[in-house]
Amino acid sequence: MDYQNLLEGLSVEGSIPAGVATMITQDNRRIEPGGVFVCIRGRTSDGHDFARAALEAGAGLIISEHKLGLKREVVAEDTRHAYAFLCQRFFGNPAEKLTLIAVTGTNGKTTVSSILKQVLQALGRPCGLIGSIHSEIGQMTIPAKYTTPEPWDLAALMHRMVVAGCTHVVMEASSQALDQGRLLGLRFALSIFTNLSRDHLDWHGSMDEYYAAKKSLFAQSDAMLTNMDDLYGGHLLEEAAAPQKCSYSFKSDAADFVAHSVELQAGAVRFGFLGEGMLYPLTFPMPGEYSVYNALAAGGAAIMLGLPAGDVVEALGKVKSVPGRCEVLHAGRFTVIRDFAHTGDGLEKLLGALRPFVKGRLVVLYGCAGERDASKRIEMSESAVRYGDVLFLTSDNPRGEPPDKIIREALPPLEQAGKPYNTFIDREDALRRALDTLGDGDVLTLCGKGHEDYQVLAGRTVFLDEKQFVEEWLESCSAEIDGQQAAVLH
Repeated sequence: MDYQNLLEGLSVEGSIPAGVATMITQDNRRIEPGGVFVCIRGRTSDGHDFARAALEAGAGLIISEHKLGLKREVVAEDTRHAYAFLCQRFFGNPAEKLTLIAVTGTNGKTTVSSILKQVLQALGRPCGLIGSIHSEIGQMTIPAKYTTPEPWDLAALMHRMVVAGCTHVVMEASSQALDQGRLLGLRFALSIFTNLSRDHLDWHGSMDEYYAAKKSLFAQSDAMLTNMDDLYGGHLLEEAAAPQKCSYSFKSDAADFVAHSVELQAGAVRFGFLGEGMLYPLTFPMPGEYSVYNALAAGGAAIMLGLPAGDVVEALGKVKSVPGRCEVLHAGRFTVIRDFAHTGDGLEKLLGALRPFVKGRLVVLYGCAGERDASKRIEMSESAVRYGDVLFLTSDNPRGEPPDKIIREALPPLEQAGKPYNTFIDREDALRRALDTLGDGDVLTLCGKGHEDYQVLAGRTVFLDEKQFVEEWLESCSAEIDGQQAAVLH
């Protein structure tokens, strides 16, 4: 597409040069000959400082917010908006050819997105998925770099979905992506809010700013579905800008979608899916109270999108679990589960859901991320000791922060609880030792990494797939496991 056509509909100052756009980027290191370089101010760097380097690398057009005195330059009022607009236009505006659904919140985004995608697919709506584990286009999966891709990658994914015949796309909307304007210019048919708890304050600075980033999504939405039982979800019902507002609840019959007569089971939840003029029995094949919320969110969204309620509930009963979300890695004399829970609230919900069904001991292995909001470390440990019988405090992704410092900051609740605990800087050592302690009826929860198959250390990323680790451990000591109880931690 030539530059003149590419910029049609975007207000710019300056003379648009002749030439054909080969790509669009905000990263001068990715520029290709003929590419469009968009200067964007970030928190730590300003793209305007790299415009000359992009031009020297072959950029055919520079878009800035103020004149830089460069050749082949035009000025736009808001380059973040311009970047999102141009990426969509380059790929033929694929977002306009899809029904867009977004899911935002601290916990549950990945699970709700996956469930809703499965329901839509089962009911004849070919659906793409964009999320933190991966993106899905038909049977193809594409690894995810970010929960919500930047505009160029997002537009490219949507284009591929249109070509593949998708009519809908469900995507996770992270607070950082909303704050950085990655979703500017998109219009969502429906956006879902799951919950809000302490997380990402290293980025947002306060819960008010974190909430404001989430709330901004609904100004781009024709309809919203929010968790009435969450404090911030209740605020959204009053404050969000979406024209149509609906809610779901485990606790209040005032919501549009309600879980009635909930029965928690070891591997599922049973309840009546209640809405205006409807009540359907549902056995949802994922355990825990939070699974009730996930099912209500996904099911309510599908109904709001116009699908028959009875068919939606039937499809909910057949969904498959999400990798790394309360995923059972082994079930026998003892059970091993991995989950992405990495906040105090996430651990609270996971461990609280599992606790009633543990016949032996609940063994909790977790760590706290480095170079992230340190204030949640104590909260995570408080949740761990509230439900766990044995605790293993180790590393998550320490990044450049000293792992022993992270562990020390998370340790006080463990020291005060009087329960058995161990600390390991090396997560593999912690995994091995935790597995070695398991006996009859014990449940080991591996918290924090979930689907991830890597660990970010200082200056390097190493392979660590906890599912593979557990499988190899089971294979290496299968005879011992079959013949005698594993060692017990004292």
